[in-house]
Amino acid sequence: MKRIAILGSTGSIGTQALDVIAANPESFELEVITAYNNADLLIEQALQFKPNVVVIAREDLYDKVSSALQHEAIKVYAGANALNAVVEMGTVDMVLTAMVGYAGLQPTIRAIEAGKEIALANKETLVVAGQLITDLAREKGVNIYPVDSEHSAIFQCLAGEFHNPIEKIILTASGGPFRGRTIDDLKFVTKAQALKHPNWDMGAKITIDSASLMNKGLEVIEAKWLFGLRNDQIEVVVHPQSIIHSLVQFEDGSIKAQLGLPDMKLPIQYALGYPNRLKSDFPRFNFLDYPQLTFEQPDLKTFRNLQLAFDAMAQGGNMPCILNAANEVAVGAFLQDEVGFLEMSDLIESCMAKVAYIANPSYADYVDTDRETRLLAADFVKNKTI
Repeated sequence: MKRIAILGSTGSIGTQALDVIAANPESFELEVITAYNNADLLIEQALQFKPNVVVIAREDLYDKVSSALQHEAIKVYAGANALNAVVEMGTVDMVLTAMVGYAGLQPTIRAIEAGKEIALANKETLVVAGQLITDLAREKGVNIYPVDSEHSAIFQCLAGEFHNPIEKIILTASGGPFRGRTIDDLKFVTKAQALKHPNWDMGAKITIDSASLMNKGLEVIEAKWLFGLRNDQIEVVVHPQSIIHSLVQFEDGSIKAQLGLPDMKLPIQYALGYPNRLKSDFPRFNFLDYPQLTFEQPDLKTFRNLQLAFDAMAQGGNMPCILNAANEVAVGAFLQDEVGFLEMSDLIESCMAKVAYIANPSYADYVDTDRETRLLAADFVKNKTI
């Protein structure tokens, strides 16, 4: 029986993780759930699952959550400090970090310092501070289990192969809703169009990242740290059907792939249940339903965000932190109709050129870099120039 804390229980990953826990009561016990501002769903989840602790990050929503749960044996806390504290609780065995963006970094660090196993759905943690996180996890003897479908696929392909060196990994990308479009086509696309992903049901931020291929860029950087890879060992291939979730090529030339229908519950369950594969009633893949699986090169000139991510990884230091912070501001501005789809790449590239580069950043440097980048990016949104 693993006792689970879910950071970000009201998001896409969090709600599906709760489905997995509900379907496996003999394997998992829900100890903690947290949310940023979706108090109504957090309350609903607390009443259904009866966790020990609930945290609402926005302190102004504490009274609402607390009063709704006052007759339950559930402790209610609010604020960032509470979020960091609950991951250290002795009654927690594993922390699923399903928060979106940079906000997941500090609680993940605290959980690792407390010796908790990590199921990582917050790719930004390793994008921003990959060296720091992997060094800390090694020091504390903490395992990090990937939840992203692509990284879960690689992890599954490596089962029984950890003594065999990897030649390269191949991350697959659906191509998003704008696959095959030209730069001229993308000048006037709307957020409604960008939010219509062809294969996956995700939150707004990740869906926009997928449309711009930034999500794949972040996954490239995450893969580097998860699997201890050189930059030249990571490739991206567009696979529109999203059936092959990623591949590993070994030094003998053999390639392993993990296949399945696009359903995040499977990688979530694999991470939570590792090393055991738990029985499920998930829909099964049938080859006859997919007589063709196709592959193509990503268009790095049209979808510049993926190239910017490769560039940030190559430079290292705090550059991926700059990339991430600028992208978070850019996506937020796009969702508010403040910048166009292509302008997101302009904003990110400008920040990468102008924010001070630090080759060997400390945690404090990451905090400062994130803050500086967001200020510069906000100025871009306001004035459309830097």
